[in-house]
Amino acid sequence: MHYVYLIQSEKDFSYYIGYTKDLKKRFKEHNQGKTKSIKHKIPYRLIYYEAFLNKTNAIKREYELKHNSCKKENLLKRLANASALSSSG
Repeated sequence: MHYVYLIQSEKDFSYYIGYTKDLKKRFKEHNQGKTKSIKHKIPYRLIYYEAFLNKTNAIKREYELKHNSCKKENLLKRLANASALSSSG
């Protein structure tokens, strides 16, 4: 499997979108500060992920979320709505 994931910094609440073949390992690496560009924002929490059977589709989705602000905003709104619904019940 291949994964596109969204993590959020617990320090400043910023988001990071990435792609990986091993989600558990990659998430652990982020929280260990092994990603230079975002290590100053640890710790992170996993907010969302999508699983893909092939690498090509995963990379296309990652690119779409990183470079299409409407797609990213729609995803964040969907997650916020789902969170609000689950916490109100």
